[in-house]
Amino acid sequence: MHPERPLCVLAVDPGREKCGLAVVDARQGVLARGVVPTRLVAVVAGDWTEVHRPTVMVVGKGTGYRLLLSRLREIDVHLETVPEWETTRRARVRYFQENPPRGWRRLIPQSLQTPPVPIDDYAAVLIAEDYLSGRSATPKTATQGTASARRKRSA
Repeated sequence: MHPERPLCVLAVDPGREKCGLAVVDARQGVLARGVVPTRLVAVVAGDWTEVHRPTVMVVGKGTGYRLLLSRLREIDVHLETVPEWETTRRARVRYFQENPPRGWRRLIPQSLQTPPVPIDDYAAVLIAEDYLSGRSATPKTATQGTASARRKRSA
């Protein structure tokens, strides 16, 4: 993990076609979240890094995460990969907590419902919250996002 306990985390829930992104601050909570096409993740993550100044970027080890790492390493922030622990299921639960079904949908058990929108951003929020609370397992691979750190490693 990052040497000091980070206060602000940019989390990425990777996917083949779309990814969830979230910036979560330990004190202020969710600062930003969204679902973007995978091809735009590095652009949005770079913009959010400039605006929110996270101390670490965590990428869940989900579908297609290796392809994303090469793009995200160009952003000047400490980068770590973390295991995803049931983030899709937990994101679905969180979505329905924040957006309870209305009308006749209230009669259908939530476990049988599918959210009407992508919930990858909710998964990214959970990845960040797990990381901030120390619940995410120690990452098997931690990589620096800065070019100077990569040069030091290769030396």
